[in-house]
Amino acid sequence: MRAKTLLLAAVCVSALGSGPAMAEEAGPTVSELIVTGAPYAVSLDSATTSINVVTQAQLSTAPPVGIGDLLNGMPGLRSTAYSPGASRPIIRGLSGPRVLILQNGVGLVDASSLSPDHAVASDPGEASRIEVLRGPSTLAYGGSAIGGVVNILDERVPSTPATGAADGHVAASYGSADDSYSVSAGLKAGKGPWVVALDAVRRASGDYDSPSNPVSSRYEAANGVTALPDRVVKNTDVDLTAYGVGLSYIGDRGFLGASVKRTQTQYGVPFPQVVQVGPPPAEGPVYIDLDQTRYDLRGETSLETGPFEKARFSVGYADYEHREVDVASGAVGTTFLSKGAEGRLELVQRERDGWKGAVGVQVLGRDFEALGAEAFIPPVSIQEIGAFLLQRLDRDTWGVEAGLRVDRRTLDADLGGRPTSDAAASYGTNWTAAAGKQDFTNASASVAAFWRPASDWFLGLSLAHNSRAPTEFELFADGPHGGTGSYEIGDPTLDAEQVTSLEATLRWTGDNGRVEAHIYSADYKGFIDEMRTGLFVDDAGAIDPAGELPVVRFTQTDATFYGGELEGAYDLWRGGDGVLSAEGSYDYVHGQTDVGPPARIPPYSVTGRLVWKAPRLEGQVEVRYVAEQGRLSAFELPTDAYTLLSARVSWRPLADQDFKLFLDGRNLTNQEAREHTSFLKDIAPQPGRTLRAGVTYSF
Repeated sequence: MRAKTLLLAAVCVSALGSGPAMAEEAGPTVSELIVTGAPYAVSLDSATTSINVVTQAQLSTAPPVGIGDLLNGMPGLRSTAYSPGASRPIIRGLSGPRVLILQNGVGLVDASSLSPDHAVASDPGEASRIEVLRGPSTLAYGGSAIGGVVNILDERVPSTPATGAADGHVAASYGSADDSYSVSAGLKAGKGPWVVALDAVRRASGDYDSPSNPVSSRYEAANGVTALPDRVVKNTDVDLTAYGVGLSYIGDRGFLGASVKRTQTQYGVPFPQVVQVGPPPAEGPVYIDLDQTRYDLRGETSLETGPFEKARFSVGYADYEHREVDVASGAVGTTFLSKGAEGRLELVQRERDGWKGAVGVQVLGRDFEALGAEAFIPPVSIQEIGAFLLQRLDRDTWGVEAGLRVDRRTLDADLGGRPTSDAAASYGTNWTAAAGKQDFTNASASVAAFWRPASDWFLGLSLAHNSRAPTEFELFADGPHGGTGSYEIGDPTLDAEQVTSLEATLRWTGDNGRVEAHIYSADYKGFIDEMRTGLFVDDAGAIDPAGELPVVRFTQTDATFYGGELEGAYDLWRGGDGVLSAEGSYDYVHGQTDVGPPARIPPYSVTGRLVWKAPRLEGQVEVRYVAEQGRLSAFELPTDAYTLLSARVSWRPLADQDFKLFLDGRNLTNQEAREHTSFLKDIAPQPGRTLRAGVTYSF
């Protein structure tokens, strides 16, 4: 009842609002500019590697989910699919610390990259735009972007005045499978020089319905258990609130502004729903209680003399707390604290005869700490400073670009008096003798060339070498980790990870269609992988063949990843203002290390859709096939293929208002779908048939 009441209220607010007529915003076109790949302007049709953009119009009707689930299904992108409350993007088979998530170009200073059960402290409902980069185009952001970059952009710090007396939007939706609702709103007011921005997101959902028993038959057989007769995935509820305010001074030469944002979310962690035999486990289901306050300072100014045209900077400071709480008792097991700041300064060169460039520096300082009886890493202080140089020459029919970045990263862990578990000692680790302070100097470089043999063709070839320093988990872990259901052991002797990658790009854009293709290969030296050892331990780390926790250890091997992505669209029919198009995509990634396939590598997928676009009515029908995965790491279970049917329609009842009603149906045939990329794939399949209705209004 609460969800339906809030939805009705949002509909009334939207219908009573007024504003100028606004054309329907279409999906991204290849000529639009991107801001994440380089500080200077580059259009999508000129990017030498793979980039995707999610626009404000697409976000306004997107499902209220985490960033990983939102991007899941784009070519080369999957989700960790840990739970509705925690999902991070997987890019070309890589996840965690190899995929960097940014807020307006600087890091989130949260703990989401360290564990799949840790949510990203930024909700897509706050964004005005999301840009996703893969491959060599990520060089400007350092080693933590070795797999890809997801930049969540917003206007919380206004950079431009409002176009009218005030610009804003409101959106609301209700979903059936999990009794979910979402309401979001944003407002920017002021013609200058002072401009203020406000935004807020509120979403909540309950446990979701599954097409089949949450526990797979493979899990039952492998673990000798019996699944409970249930088709609801329990402990998957989410309750999220985020709100912020920003103020900027906007003048003739640029802007300077600041903002503050508060994010609070509680979400459940799925557990095996099996018949209990013998005494109950010492620990029951848990939920996560996440709280972050973030402050941002951003600015940009034009420079009248010298080689540089403009300077821009961005600084973000965050205070993050993440508590793992027992559902039954309310007792807090482990608390993760992350506090720190990251800043970035960019100087953009004046363009001269097709020559563009920029230099910049980036600085990070962060303190991370885990508290509680199950805290499995020591307190760590992380410091990093990096400098980069990017250059691009575009001669219309051909061009080249290159980049260089050098980083110095220091991790200083407090190992004083830290005991060594039996499991860690069995691999030669002694924390009292280990080096608590670790320094890594990483150099990355890239070079690319491109050619336009005709106005509608673009061919590019990119070569890059990148380095990544190990994370605090990979170096210093020693203890039980509920998020992965294992006992994790780090290695303080790990070296930096090195990768050399090659990518070829092809684009064709015609009057009635477009095609984009990417083929890539990445060769890793010292690939850091979390591998099952075959040992089992009890909660204290004592080796016990009957123990509940499998031991995993961070080790280094060489590895190779290769694959490709293909997407295209073609206009089948035009009538009046409407266009009927066919769209399709395909992606594939293959991973191999010296000891076999890495865990949780996504299988190939094929997606096809029919899309109708008209000024007042839009709709699409989509069929997505995800193949089975039988190339497995040690102790990994295979995953079956699945096919999902989805459809959506949106309608603008008022020709002179940007007011939309939409209906969205996912998994309409109620198929069982298990994401091979998920740690929980065999106990928490994807939701069943879901219908979602909503409204959006922009003014």
